[in-house]
Amino acid sequence: MDGKHMQIGEVAARTELSLRTIRHYEETGLVIPSARSQGGFRLYTEADVARLMVIRRMKPLGFTLDQMRDLLDATDRLDHDTGLDADERAALLERVRTYQQAAVEQVAKLRVQLARAEDFAATLGARLEQNTATARP
Repeated sequence: MDGKHMQIGEVAARTELSLRTIRHYEETGLVIPSARSQGGFRLYTEADVARLMVIRRMKPLGFTLDQMRDLLDATDRLDHDTGLDADERAALLERVRTYQQAAVEQVAKLRVQLARAEDFAATLGARLEQNTATARP
């Protein structure tokens, strides 16, 4: 290998995604390996890893595969399509802004859930401590 390409195992380790998950994302068209080895092994680049990291970050926020695909399409076009006119660029930026706002809103909801979970864990801890203290002779 030339150092620019990684096999799926290395990509899985770097992204903390399972081989199965990476293959699923390939099957759904979210991430396509940049190349194949002579033996037919999937080969990935840093750009592929970055793409997988975007997907990995979107998943816990509740984005669907179609939404992930849409966002990746918009960012790919913004990053690589130099022939965009001003209206196309503005429309793509608005799509990205919509996803950014949805992510911010979901993070706020998750913070509330986390605060409730922490409160619940603390309440249980206090109850255990109280009952352990009163059970001592």
